[in-house]
Amino acid sequence: MRERKQAQRGWLIAVSVTVVIGLILLLALSGGNLALLKKIFTEELRNEEMRSQLKEFGWRGWILIGALSTIQVVCTFLPAEPVQVLAGFTFGFPVGLFLCMIGVLLGNTIIFMVHKTFADRLKSFFVKKINLDTDTIARSSKATFIVFVLYFLPAIPYGMICFLAAGMGMSYRRFICVTGLGALPSVCIGVALGYMTIVSDWIVTVLVFAALILLVSILYCFKKRLIEKLNRYAQKHRKAADGRVREVNAFVMAVLYYSVRAYLFFLGIRIQAVKKIKKIEYPAIVLCNHGSFIDFIYAAALIRKDKPHFVGARLYFYNKFLNRLLRTVGAFPKSMFAPDLENARNCFTVLRNHELLVMMPEARLSTTGRFEDIQENTFSFIQKAGANVYTIKISGDYLADPKWGKGFRRGSVVECELDSLFTADEISRMPYEELKKGIIKRLNYNEFDWLDSRPEIRYRSKRMAEGLENILTTCPICEGAHTLKTEKDSIYCEKCGLLTKIDDRYAFDAGFRFENLTQWYDWQKARLEKEILENEDYALSSSVELRLPGNGKGLTRFGGLGVCTLNREGLTYKGTKDNEEVELHFALKRVYRLLFGAGENFEIYNGAEILYFVPEEKRSAVDWYMASMILNDRTD
Repeated sequence: MRERKQAQRGWLIAVSVTVVIGLILLLALSGGNLALLKKIFTEELRNEEMRSQLKEFGWRGWILIGALSTIQVVCTFLPAEPVQVLAGFTFGFPVGLFLCMIGVLLGNTIIFMVHKTFADRLKSFFVKKINLDTDTIARSSKATFIVFVLYFLPAIPYGMICFLAAGMGMSYRRFICVTGLGALPSVCIGVALGYMTIVSDWIVTVLVFAALILLVSILYCFKKRLIEKLNRYAQKHRKAADGRVREVNAFVMAVLYYSVRAYLFFLGIRIQAVKKIKKIEYPAIVLCNHGSFIDFIYAAALIRKDKPHFVGARLYFYNKFLNRLLRTVGAFPKSMFAPDLENARNCFTVLRNHELLVMMPEARLSTTGRFEDIQENTFSFIQKAGANVYTIKISGDYLADPKWGKGFRRGSVVECELDSLFTADEISRMPYEELKKGIIKRLNYNEFDWLDSRPEIRYRSKRMAEGLENILTTCPICEGAHTLKTEKDSIYCEKCGLLTKIDDRYAFDAGFRFENLTQWYDWQKARLEKEILENEDYALSSSVELRLPGNGKGLTRFGGLGVCTLNREGLTYKGTKDNEEVELHFALKRVYRLLFGAGENFEIYNGAEILYFVPEEKRSAVDWYMASMILNDRTD
């Protein structure tokens, strides 16, 4: 479907460009100009006579030069030099340069707009052509300089450089300045060559032209090596720009914190924060449970003045604005459930600097408002860190804004409690299993048990049940998969009709098979576990859209189409990746847990790169999460 829409857009743009070019040529050649053009090609004319004839094109000639300059930028296969030489020969250097630059800037602008539609496909095409590591360049502090240098390399059309620059997440103002200034020197040379045929001796013109040809030939011979150096230069500066832990900007953190607190206040969310200790002794690690997307705000209510460094999912650092904001407040990225040396280095840096490191060791949002598990290497890190360990226990955060829900619930109460757990000295003498048991015991939570102890809380939302079909996959009556739909506070099955409603305390109707969503989820997970254990050849498979790290503006971008399969061997993707046929395989131990967005996707990190899969049936995303968990925990 996506490829069909892209093809339709492509035909529409092609027809539009053809019509525009035709209208421009019709305008330029009207008013007797066609007869003048015939005369130029059919009669033997001296330079002065030819220039005089070309000038008779009048204002239509100005439009023609500007339009041709625009077209040669947009149609990257067209050379720019003939148009520039013609402009200099016909109108002289100042006017010719002005007309060509107007056309170049207009062409650059068109490319910037076209990039919004065909960004990913065009980018992958041009990367193949010139072997540039554009993802690294986009994250480099020297991206502008590198784009400027590309204009001085031979056989790289202006339009191709513009497409690459547009894919680096630049603002339009910065984009047009960089690409305009980059094109200016070569446009000057092209127009000057045309002008020299009039004002200079032909011998001088030939010598200058020969010198330029020699220079271009030398650069062309070394082009591949120069591009490799640009890639290494970008890689070097990417590490310097993105790899380090930044000092916490207390002012920005305060603005962010109070802005979100004000928003929550107007939504009717009450936050109750309690400190059970007087102060935090550094270096220190704070562990938080993770029921809500904004748990960092709840944690900040207790530790904001301690200038904490939060560990966040790398996905959110792909966006240029979010990356800058998060790093400004001292946060740094982690590739969840994947080896990440950069993250480990940053964690130890924070502790060596006697600062505060904040982790949410479950590493994903809770699916049903209960404690998820913690990966073993997290406990190992804490044991080796040599830091005091504290915890922030957050309650009510999931019920205020569940992973699957559509917005916050009014009337919510969120409780946060900061307390000490272990000192660094205690950890140094503590067996691994005792450390692990202590952390799990402190962080363990069940939102529905917590809610039972607070009968006064009532949640208000016009969309109380909406989104539940993205974590509840099976009808308990007909046992149909992905037949559920929700509307306001009601849950329906496409085959069985209305099943139940959810009240202001997340309870289902009296007499329904399940009391709440946790019992329903556990039932369907048990069914899936039984299926997996009884079937040695169990496999979960789906057609998917692959999305890759964004280009600076978005979190992700289109990367390809293919098929994902999960079985006892692990996760396999067969399909396209940036227009290349690939087969990617991750062993089951490497998969551990497939992260998922409710009703959106499932994902896995491969180093610093995310592989973000959008299944054909988006409601099945939770199936991939449950299956990965069961396969890891129940099979050898």
